[in-house]
Amino acid sequence: MSLKSKLHNFKEKHRSKKWLPAFSAIHTFLFMPNETTHGGTHIKAADDLKRTMNIVIMAMIPCLIFGMFNAGYQHHLAFGEIQAVSQGFFSPEFWTMENFLVGFWKIIPLVIVSYGVGLGIEFIFAIIKGHEVEEGYLVTGMLVPLIVPVDTPLWMLAVAVVFGVVIGKEVFGGTGMNILNPALTIRAFLFFAYPTWMSGDKVWVHGAVERANEIASGANLDAVSGETILGSLAQGLQHDYSISEMFLGFIPGSVGETSAILILLGGLFLIFTKIGSWRIMLSSVLGAIAMGLIFNSVVDAGIITEGSKFYGLMSTVWWHHLIIGGFAFGTVFMATDPVTASQTNKGKWIYGFLVGFISIMIRVFNPAYPEGVMLAILLMNVFAPTIDHYVVRGNVKKRMKRLKVKTA
Repeated sequence: MSLKSKLHNFKEKHRSKKWLPAFSAIHTFLFMPNETTHGGTHIKAADDLKRTMNIVIMAMIPCLIFGMFNAGYQHHLAFGEIQAVSQGFFSPEFWTMENFLVGFWKIIPLVIVSYGVGLGIEFIFAIIKGHEVEEGYLVTGMLVPLIVPVDTPLWMLAVAVVFGVVIGKEVFGGTGMNILNPALTIRAFLFFAYPTWMSGDKVWVHGAVERANEIASGANLDAVSGETILGSLAQGLQHDYSISEMFLGFIPGSVGETSAILILLGGLFLIFTKIGSWRIMLSSVLGAIAMGLIFNSVVDAGIITEGSKFYGLMSTVWWHHLIIGGFAFGTVFMATDPVTASQTNKGKWIYGFLVGFISIMIRVFNPAYPEGVMLAILLMNVFAPTIDHYVVRGNVKKRMKRLKVKTA
């Protein structure tokens, strides 16, 4: 008898046990469910929700691995231990075991805490409610470590995950019923509850906060800064990063949000597998471009001049907004969340355009928090059902008009 058959028999034998949902989750993660449909017309396929989630995780793995190398690279670069990359993706200064090990030992604990706490809560709620464990946290658990600073304290992340899963999802009924994206709910909680750990010029480089504390206590050490491009521009300062560094990802930032090229490849993979909505991705980019062009026009017209509070980000070339900060990552992996995004095709165009448009607006007008994609997506999550409602209502009205014409 095969292992799959033994596990299935074990499941049938203990079907009445309260802990069975936890066992079923592991069983269906390893094997395709044995349950089949018996009536009606159905399309049969080998994939299910868990495997769909796994494809999204696969699309994020390159960002995770690159983030490990970049975390070590930014650490060694900021402390003057290595020189800046000179040959892009082929730079020997970047793809070193020293860089990887620093990033690995800082990022893997974030992944473990994210999955351990999040899935633990999912299992507890499944056992209490007596239903199957939901698969939604498989993607959320990978998203969370990729959208936080590398030195985020583990206890802080655990508290935020508890809040995001319980308040952001379970109180609404679980996966498929939540209004807000759980990963962004967790990120928003971290930002508003612990702002000093989520912003500034120290949190993006491993060891920079600790060095700042040592200097404050009287240690004779050189200060280390890890200011992001958005942080510098928000303060009206210039940055020293080239276009290739911004596009490839050799810049400070959240763990998985720096490499625009890897995010782009991940987005193409999701579109090819028909999991991510190309309409939302494209319309978000168009919305960001529109807002960026508006701001550039305002600067060109002399309405906003150099030295103004908003000049730094408002004068940024419109297409640069697409490759700095978390805009690309948010557009590809979070704005396209099928639960919290618009469901109708026309609604996806409207939803995505407003995500991009509002992202750049918040980025420019809120110097204290120049990364606006998180708030933009959360805002549009709330309005997505309304957008779909009016799209469907408009379609009904058009069909009613055509019906009246035919019957006249």
